[in-house]
Amino acid sequence: MTDVSSRPVRIATRASRLALWQAEHVAALLRRAFPDLVVEIVHVSTIGDRDQTNPLRAIGPFGVFTREVQKVVLDNQADLAVHSLKDLPTERVEGLLLAAVPERGPMFDTLVLPAANASADAGLAALPEGARVGTESLRRRAQLQHLRRDLKFLPVRGNVETRLRKLDEGEYDALVLAVAGLERLELGNRVSHVLQPPTMYPAVGQGALGLECREDDDFLRGLLAKIEAPRVRAAVTAERALLAHLHGGCHAPLGVWTEFTADDQLLLEAVVLSVDGETRLLAQRRGASADAEALGQAVADDLHRQGAEALINAARRT
Repeated sequence: MTDVSSRPVRIATRASRLALWQAEHVAALLRRAFPDLVVEIVHVSTIGDRDQTNPLRAIGPFGVFTREVQKVVLDNQADLAVHSLKDLPTERVEGLLLAAVPERGPMFDTLVLPAANASADAGLAALPEGARVGTESLRRRAQLQHLRRDLKFLPVRGNVETRLRKLDEGEYDALVLAVAGLERLELGNRVSHVLQPPTMYPAVGQGALGLECREDDDFLRGLLAKIEAPRVRAAVTAERALLAHLHGGCHAPLGVWTEFTADDQLLLEAVVLSVDGETRLLAQRRGASADAEALGQAVADDLHRQGAEALINAARRT
C-alpha cells in the first residue's frame, strides 16, 4: 500500500476561478482515493492570463496557458500541473508526462444569450441578421460562418464572468462558450442553446483535464493511476493524435467528436474548415480503444487527402 503520508502533493494551476475549480476538483479526487494525503495548491500566472489585450493567436501559437505551469513542475516548485486539456499542446515537454486524464465534463459549446433572453432556447437560427457574436476561436467562428454568413464576430477576452457582463451590457448579441466551464462555475443557468455536431464540433480535449507530472516521479504516477478514466484517455488520445498529425495547434479551425458505440468501438469524427467557413472537410472512422492513436492518425490522413493542410496553413496566416 502506498504511504501517502510521506510527502504532500503540490498542484500547480493558473489562478483564474475556473482553473482553481479544476485544481480543487483534482485535489478532491486524490483525497477521496487517499484520505491521508496532504494536497497543496500553487498559483501560477501565465502569459495568457496577463495579456488581456492581444488576441490569443497573437500571443503565441502554443502553450499560452500552460508553459509557466509546466515550468513550475519542472523546477520542482510543484509536483502536478492541472490543465484544461484543450489548452495543452500535443508536443511533449521533456521531463514531463501526461500521467492521468480523469472523467470528462461536457464536451459541447453553447450559445449564450444576454440574461434578459437567457430562457429562450431558440438556437442559432433565431439570432438576428448581422448579430454580433463574441468569440476569438477560429474553430467556433468558421463553423458558425459555415451556417450563417451574416454573423459578425468580435473578439472577447477576460474570465467567464467578465465576458458575461459585457454580453449583458449590450456589447454582443451572443457569446459562444464551453458548457463545461459554465457548469463548473455554477453558471449553468446561462447555457442558452447547446451547440452539438453537426452544427458545432468541440475542440480537441474539450471538457477534459490533463494531469502532468515529472516523468521520474513514480510516487505521484502511482497515485494518479487511481483517478485515471481509461475510456476518456482513449478518446482524448485519438483526438490529440489527430491534431498532432495535422500539425494544427490549439487555434486551428478544427473540431472533433468522440464517442463509444454500442459494440464498444471508439468513433472519431472530425471537421476542418476554411477561416471563412466556406469550405468544410469531414472524416470519420472507428476502432478499438487500444488503437486510439492509430485511429486519430487515420482520420488525419483522410482529412489530409481532402486538402486539410492548405486550410490549416491559411488559418495560421490570419
